[in-house]
Amino acid sequence: MPDWTYHPLRGAAAAVVGRRRSQRAALRLLATIGSRPAGARLIARGFGHRHPPEHLAGEIAGVPVTVRLGISVPPALARDTVRAMAPLGAGVVEVSPVSAADVEAVREAAVGRSIPLVVRTADPEAATALGPHVDGFTSVDDPHVALVADPSVTAAALALDGPKTVVLARPGVLVEAGPGWFARVTEAATPTSPAPGLRDVGRDPRRWPAWVWALLVGLGMIGAGLGAAAITLGPVLLWYDRDYLGMTLHELHAANHHLVHFLQHDRITMAGTMVSIGALYTGLAVGGIRRGRSWARDAYLLSGAIGFPTLFYFLVTGFVEPLHTATTLVLFPMFVLAVRRAPRTLRRRPTPEGPERERRRALVGQLLLIVTGTGLFVGGTVISVVGLTGVFVPSDLVFLGADTQALEAVNPRLVPFVAHDRAGFGGALMAAAVAITLISAWGWGRGEAWVVWSLATAAAFGFLPAVLVHGAIHYTDFLHLAPVYVGILTTTTGLLLARPYLCARPAAES
Repeated sequence: MPDWTYHPLRGAAAAVVGRRRSQRAALRLLATIGSRPAGARLIARGFGHRHPPEHLAGEIAGVPVTVRLGISVPPALARDTVRAMAPLGAGVVEVSPVSAADVEAVREAAVGRSIPLVVRTADPEAATALGPHVDGFTSVDDPHVALVADPSVTAAALALDGPKTVVLARPGVLVEAGPGWFARVTEAATPTSPAPGLRDVGRDPRRWPAWVWALLVGLGMIGAGLGAAAITLGPVLLWYDRDYLGMTLHELHAANHHLVHFLQHDRITMAGTMVSIGALYTGLAVGGIRRGRSWARDAYLLSGAIGFPTLFYFLVTGFVEPLHTATTLVLFPMFVLAVRRAPRTLRRRPTPEGPERERRRALVGQLLLIVTGTGLFVGGTVISVVGLTGVFVPSDLVFLGADTQALEAVNPRLVPFVAHDRAGFGGALMAAAVAITLISAWGWGRGEAWVVWSLATAAAFGFLPAVLVHGAIHYTDFLHLAPVYVGILTTTTGLLLARPYLCARPAAES
């Protein structure tokens, strides 16, 4: 489990099943998932872990390790620890102290391991028995092994400055800090350089870095969303809408005096979601990809991979919107240039470690934002499915005062026209939700202020237009709007809890 579930929920888990039992259950769960190749990849990717930098590689007791960071555990915890630690970012597991009575437990732990396993023992009999089964043996007086009992990330990162030093955490470190400790130490120990600015970008587009293209897509989405809002609040229908329907705005109003308002409510909500996506993409570009965050590129890619294909919803609805198509054709090549390769060099200003209480509050906020993003994705999926099948939910028909058959009788193309707007909004909401969820899961770090303004801007343009337009047209069904109210509450609470942590000032440059 990641830190954003471990810390917010461990108090409740301890109250239900006991503190020590809940800790063992958490370790066993990670071990069960991490012992399978697909599960290990899921944990590593889900936690946002990436390959450690080469300078953190080294060796312990003559055994090569990919990262000089690991854990030292007693034999009773060896089996589960060996299976759980590699996906969390550890490079080695030490079992200590080991006696002849512990040989069988260590042998069992060594079977099928995917992480180097070393043993510290003063018992010659145990050393002889375990020699063929483990990777090496450590000694008490090894000057290159630093055992740490303090969960301080800064202290562990400073210890790794020694090119041969291997840092081994006591179990209590992970109990106190959470399973994300290895990744946080690895990042703190990674050298950085200043992030480039627009002045560093030349005038030749062929040489533009990926983050510039990602920024242009974000700004393009914001512009497209604002344009869509202007059309919705102005003429509502453009010439191709009228040509497809064979009806004017006045004729639609005459057929059903709620119909035009209904179209406006769908389209203004869609426009707000487009601006939200643009704000999220702008944040990922400037705050993530520009600073060498490979996870930001992955989040950008996954969101766009859901959003852009929604153009093809017209194969089901039958209505092709020229502006939607044109916007996609302009932005998609830029999107490809933005995600064609992952950034490799981390570029950021380090932020000093702050109060642990501040981080714990931020983790509660992180959990709330991830839950919000997941809920929005489910909502977007449902809206897309409804838009591509039944089109209307019961509260829509109550507001319109008509059923689907009555609307089809007015114009057989009217329902497919609404379906296009409804399904498109669902697809856009899914794309925004993926970005919200992954920024919240992978981007939550001390001093990452861009996460706050990206999520806050996205929430403002995603939620507020929806509330305002529903109120303006008197479509105020509480159950229909309840997910919006919940989203506003969880997002606001989460960002307020996390703001001091995310907006912490970076270290002053010397």
